[in-house]
Amino acid sequence: MKLGVLTVLFGDKPLDETLKYLKSIGIEALEIGAGGYPGKAHCNPEVLLNDQKAFDTFKGTIAEYGMPINALACHGNPVHPDKKIAERFRNDFRNAVLLAEKLGVQKIIGFSGCPGDSEHSKFPNWVTCPWPEDFYHVLNYQWDEVLIPYWKTEVEFCKAHGITKIAFEMHPGFCVYNPETLLRLRDAVGDIIGANFDPSHLIWQGIDPVAAIRKLGKAIYHVHAKDTKVDPYNTAVNGVLDTKHYGDEINRSWVFRTVGYGNDVQFWRDMISNFRMVGYDDILSIEHEDSLMTSKEGLEKAVAFLKQSMIAESKPTEMFWA
Repeated sequence: MKLGVLTVLFGDKPLDETLKYLKSIGIEALEIGAGGYPGKAHCNPEVLLNDQKAFDTFKGTIAEYGMPINALACHGNPVHPDKKIAERFRNDFRNAVLLAEKLGVQKIIGFSGCPGDSEHSKFPNWVTCPWPEDFYHVLNYQWDEVLIPYWKTEVEFCKAHGITKIAFEMHPGFCVYNPETLLRLRDAVGDIIGANFDPSHLIWQGIDPVAAIRKLGKAIYHVHAKDTKVDPYNTAVNGVLDTKHYGDEINRSWVFRTVGYGNDVQFWRDMISNFRMVGYDDILSIEHEDSLMTSKEGLEKAVAFLKQSMIAESKPTEMFWA
């Protein structure tokens, strides 16, 4: 496994300065924001696809620091019921795919998206319960009429441009938010669809990450190293569904944390060992969204923590004791 980072946390700094710093603290590979919610601070596909000099400079800067691009991140909601918003996200996604092809990158990270409850909706509608029965009709519309047809088309576009892995982050608020929904879309669309395994979004839902890893197995295409701390006091009163602002940490049921500040080292070692058992031997990409720490401090603590727990060498082919 290699230690990586989603570089958007340093979007306010030049790429060269960012890479120099990341190299100095031991980062080995990169996940770069290329549109959608992560933005385009270091990597604007519209520019890089149409300006060869800018492209050569970008590619040369990456090569100079010896940290390869593992994936382009383009999280968005391309099935948003507002057609203008959906089109913007779709264009970002397709441009990221075209840039990935030009760079020789074969993996795109994103969200499944979430439609509204009908073709007349203005906003997405994330369904979380089966009753009243209206919600069944919403789910059938979202999956059968929007989500599956949309991603069947996009998968063909991705395949035509060299993408072999589309890794969806299982994120509440979108149709794919847990292993069951990820596998449902994968079964319907094809095995180019896999998981961006971000435990932080699973932990607060009450999902055991190790159980989820074993269920997903070979469908895990990417990993975000991000933690969540569930507040036992607030959860005991209000449960885990929480719409308070992320900055209201003391009153929330849970908050995102730097790895090691939500769960202990054994928790993460169990996850990492199970990644290896199901055959995942790729990047652990640190995503910093800890509102109690600066980006620099949070990242450096995450790097130090993960270095204690990562399995860097290849799995042994022989076991002398056996």
